[in-house]
Amino acid sequence: MKTILALPVWTIVAPFLGWVLLAGQGLGLGAAYQAVLVIGLLAGVLAAVHHAEVVAHRVGEPFGTLVLAAAITAIEVALIVTLMLAGGESTSALARDTVFATVMIILNGIVGLCLLVGGRRFREQVFRIDGVSASLSTLAAIVVLTLILPNFTTTVAGPFYSAAQLGFVAVVSLVLYGTFVFVQTVRHRDYFLPVHAVGDEAVHAAPPSTKLALASTVLLLVGLGAVVLLAKAISPTIEAGVASLGAPTALVGVIIAAIVLMPEGLAAVRAANANRLQTSLNLALGSALASIGLSIPAVAIVSILNGWPVTMGIDEKSTVLLALSLIVSGLSLGTGRTTVLQGVVHLVIFAVYLFMTVFP
Repeated sequence: MKTILALPVWTIVAPFLGWVLLAGQGLGLGAAYQAVLVIGLLAGVLAAVHHAEVVAHRVGEPFGTLVLAAAITAIEVALIVTLMLAGGESTSALARDTVFATVMIILNGIVGLCLLVGGRRFREQVFRIDGVSASLSTLAAIVVLTLILPNFTTTVAGPFYSAAQLGFVAVVSLVLYGTFVFVQTVRHRDYFLPVHAVGDEAVHAAPPSTKLALASTVLLLVGLGAVVLLAKAISPTIEAGVASLGAPTALVGVIIAAIVLMPEGLAAVRAANANRLQTSLNLALGSALASIGLSIPAVAIVSILNGWPVTMGIDEKSTVLLALSLIVSGLSLGTGRTTVLQGVVHLVIFAVYLFMTVFP
């Protein structure tokens, strides 16, 4: 009990408050309750960030950045699979749209904001090229194989894979992601260790106790579950708002993905603002890899077992934006040093992506 009370009270209450609010949906409290759900969602996000940082400080890099990424990705995959099983063949493009939105938000939105915030405060930030290069090369391979190649296969007319092709690509995705995690945590762990800044109190402060870290781990999982389900609960309101604006329904997926990624984004930006850009990039790029590397195999299993076709290939406009994002990421993160310029470039690409989603 003393261990739990060592945490700020609001970070203990917020995760459970989210579940209480979810239980209250069936009471018929009206549209005003949606605003309460949003407040609970934001509180859950902030609490998740706090607990993730506690765990990350305890286990150290690069294991710390895997905690939040793995937790969110596991819940995201479960959400996708649940919606697919509930919606059947009508959700054939759900996985593709969710994964593409996640990759674009992380690669341009989160990374761009981290580079801008860090560059504005410290003028120039440094990181290890070896680790970022490994992340980007693995991400590029998985993205092209899962989102672009399906448009050019001939066994089944694109944007679909045949069952055999989908199964093979799912295995390849798992192999690539598994190898990346092995390299990041065991074989070449030093590639992903942060370049510590002098006077960085977060780095030199004493780590929390094991019991405190375990308590934060439990609260992190509880909070993330509530965050994702709250995001799903307010999705009808978001859909109605998008429809009233006359925007494409694809915007709903972008908004939901952004909400789910809020804990990762806030944690990454806070690390960049503390001059720990390596931690920010580990978290952002690792999350993108986990999202696509684990979502596709799960979707493949559901698709093959039920005999449902799954739309995998993205359209020409999205292909151009994805290719531009990968090229710019390779260039801006290819020197080991970043300034506000790289951050602005990524954010501009992200703005174009959002604009083209609303006005295709």
